[in-house]
Amino acid sequence: MALDESKNDDEVFEDRGITYLIEKALFEKVKPIEVDFVTTPRGSGFKLTSSLSQESACGSSCSC
Repeated sequence: MALDESKNDDEVFEDRGITYLIEKALFEKVKPIEVDFVTTPRGSGFKLTSSLSQESACGSSCSC
């Protein structure tokens, strides 16, 4: 996740005052995508959930 400016090939969403950008081509591969802010004993941060499988996300050399 990174801060960025909107480009022509981005899909733009706004939810509860936060604007999200994602490349349209990537969005087509991962939709639906869910962004949550979570707090755990290990800390706080954003959790992304999508239809993209772990194998697709890190390639065949992944040892996840």
